[in-house]
Amino acid sequence: MNNINKACYLLHTFCSIDKISNFYETNSWPNEKHPKYLNIILKCYTKLNVISLLKVIKTIEKKLGRKKTLRNLPRLCDIDIIDFKGIKLDKDNIKIPHPRLSDRNFVLVPLYEVEKTWKHPKNNISIDNLLKNLNFKSLRSIKIF
Repeated sequence: MNNINKACYLLHTFCSIDKISNFYETNSWPNEKHPKYLNIILKCYTKLNVISLLKVIKTIEKKLGRKKTLRNLPRLCDIDIIDFKGIKLDKDNIKIPHPRLSDRNFVLVPLYEVEKTWKHPKNNISIDNLLKNLNFKSLRSIKIF
């Protein structure tokens, strides 16, 4: 939780934070033996363009101890851009909206908490319907912290 609070503080220096979700705990994936994850969603505004925002986010991750590891291994800090003003972007180092957001309870549940009318920029599906499409087991595995 400490790293999330530090990340919020650092993001605050160039973003105006409008809403912050509760903390949500989920099991690690794909290996549930790794430590559990804590996740939140921030709704914020910035004057930065998306590429500049990504660069600053990567700097914050490194400052908070993130190291290069194999995919899906535990990490001290992972900040993702889920949506950026509804734009669609698909480059090597950045994909917006986040390509797997529709399958992730730890994204959709806190996102719903901060933006109940959000719609997926690619397919215009409401967050209500995205949540309904999650399987029941997935929803049971998330815990408010």
